[in-house]
Amino acid sequence: MQKFLADAGVASRRAAEQIILAGRVSVNGELVQKLGTKVDPDHDRILVDSKPVREKRKIYIALHKPVGCVCSHKDELGRRTVYELLPREWQVASTVGRLDFNTEGLIFLTNDGEFALRLTHPRYGIRKKYLATIEGHVEQEMLKKFVRGVFHNGEKLKAESARQISRNVVELELSEGKNREVRRLFESQGLMVERLQRTQIGKIKLGELKPGRWRTLTDTEIKTLLLK
Repeated sequence: MQKFLADAGVASRRAAEQIILAGRVSVNGELVQKLGTKVDPDHDRILVDSKPVREKRKIYIALHKPVGCVCSHKDELGRRTVYELLPREWQVASTVGRLDFNTEGLIFLTNDGEFALRLTHPRYGIRKKYLATIEGHVEQEMLKKFVRGVFHNGEKLKAESARQISRNVVELELSEGKNREVRRLFESQGLMVERLQRTQIGKIKLGELKPGRWRTLTDTEIKTLLLK
């Protein structure tokens, strides 16, 4: 029950538990005060404070974030946001993690809090791939360091894999997604990233999606992302 109320946007799960215990919820005309009560939103009439609660439509979007926009709903500097690329009715979704202003590539947006948590919390280990174009020449030994782990500003940064595509282009796979992690890996070795693109999250690839364009995730893709 508390999960349904949280998913419907009534309150957080913890606050929903208090609403149930306070006797403010009824199902099919009967008062419910037991946590964990099962409900079927398609058939049960669920009321909170005598007002009907309906299941919120879940939104799952894959967007190719272009360079030159931010992942905030509003920007104090007046820069374009990713939400301006979406239909108005879908702007209730939030980005799953962030890509910085100068980074492009695949990002998800959703109004499903549990889905967002599964993709961002380190314990689930959802891997993400990036293509980095570097100013300068990249040595193989440097990539081995990235896999072993390096320290930058007192924090350990680590790639799951690092593969040289050409003289100055590297594909990195990360599992934690710390702030500016790819750029900081190279900064730790005295190199700057000229261009950075996220190409894959889990098994979902950017593919042919053009900058600024979006698509909805399929049910199969959503299930794939939630397998772990």
